[in-house]
Amino acid sequence: MSIVIVAHLIAKPGQEDLVEKVLREAVPDVHAEPGCSRYSLHKKQGTEGHFVMVEKWESEQDLQAHRKGTAMAKVGKALADALDGAPDVVVLDALPAGVPDKGSL
Repeated sequence: MSIVIVAHLIAKPGQEDLVEKVLREAVPDVHAEPGCSRYSLHKKQGTEGHFVMVEKWESEQDLQAHRKGTAMAKVGKALADALDGAPDVVVLDALPAGVPDKGSL
């Protein structure tokens, strides 16, 4: 069973461009990680610094490896002073309904 994550990251005022740059640069490395089915960056409409990452991992082991991997270590180091608090990470359990391709991630 796959794992879906929604992570909210809020940049400190004046750090919005840095946060977006660091997150964008991490995407190709994360896409290459084992078990990564989705890792997509978004920005909350009407904001300058509220970023949302939607992720899908094939297993808990893949997710744990990602969290401990080099890409996240680089992101953590680069954004240590740029975020307004720790990321708000929500782990979701899918409740598929309707058309399979539309009813779940």
